[in-house]
Amino acid sequence: MIDTVYRSEDAPAGERFERWRELIDRSRANEATSEHAGDFRAELRVLELGPVTVWRSSFSPAHFRRSARRVRQSDTEVYHLSLLTAGTLTQRHERGVSATIGTGGLLVDASWQACEALASATPSGPAADGEPGVVAGVGVDLPKSLLPLPQRQVDRLLARELSVRDGAGALLADFLCGLHRHADGLRPTDAPRLGTVTVDLVSAFFAHALETEGALEPESRHEVLVRRIRTFIRQNLPDPELTPGVVASAHHISVSHLHRVFTQRSRGETVAAWIRSQRLEKARDDLANPSLRALPIHAVGERWGLPRASDFTRAFRSAYGLAPSEYRRQALGEQPGPPDGS
Repeated sequence: MIDTVYRSEDAPAGERFERWRELIDRSRANEATSEHAGDFRAELRVLELGPVTVWRSSFSPAHFRRSARRVRQSDTEVYHLSLLTAGTLTQRHERGVSATIGTGGLLVDASWQACEALASATPSGPAADGEPGVVAGVGVDLPKSLLPLPQRQVDRLLARELSVRDGAGALLADFLCGLHRHADGLRPTDAPRLGTVTVDLVSAFFAHALETEGALEPESRHEVLVRRIRTFIRQNLPDPELTPGVVASAHHISVSHLHRVFTQRSRGETVAAWIRSQRLEKARDDLANPSLRALPIHAVGERWGLPRASDFTRAFRSAYGLAPSEYRRQALGEQPGPPDGS
């Protein structure tokens, strides 16, 4: 799931820019040039989260161009998000729309549109993230088919300066930056769930930025709501007081509306059942994690909002056919020990 794709210091000085340029061209179909090609500095680290890619990069100032010809050759119908953590970024689209962002800004572009971008380092003073004289940021590439919002509305966000200083934007930015801070502790089994959370947060952020949720088609509006609800639940699983009532209150809707919308998009599964299944899934991951083998069984349950050991054991056995202790022994290849509750 995690791969450090490129560090300029690992390549001969004369090859650094060309190797980086080839990586950028493959990932975003952008032709890159730089006045600093002779002494180019860059690092690119990528997380593959199912169909979603999240990358963190820092690089010397550069110019990017995606021509109409390249679009015809390589369009993959992907939205690209660029969150800047150091420097400035100016983006111009083929339709003549342009925007410039600084640190803390976010721009969106689409693989099916020609555009160009100029990334510049902060004129003076240390960079906010990385070395002085280097542009830095976090990017997301996700297929447009994963978003619940109509393309015609999302396309209104292209080449617009979007803020991530508060609300849904701040939540998205914190999540993306946190992914890379904790990347070394992630496992391959985390990738699909983290990809889903990324799509949920991007969807909520786009809907918030458009300020048209009330005008969205009912199906799209409900899908965004359910994605927000699922993200909220995942973030609050450790809280044993997390109930459908708490979830409904946090989203300013009635419990009956919560159940109606959620079950329609969860094949009849209730909110309470989904909370329980997510808690058990997290507990199962912990039980199979060698680094947590010393954590008592009851503490694993408490860690995910299941504080009563008997309830945790009963629910786990019902879901997976084994008691938590039995599952841990099998997952870690350990010898049988005392039964749960002894």
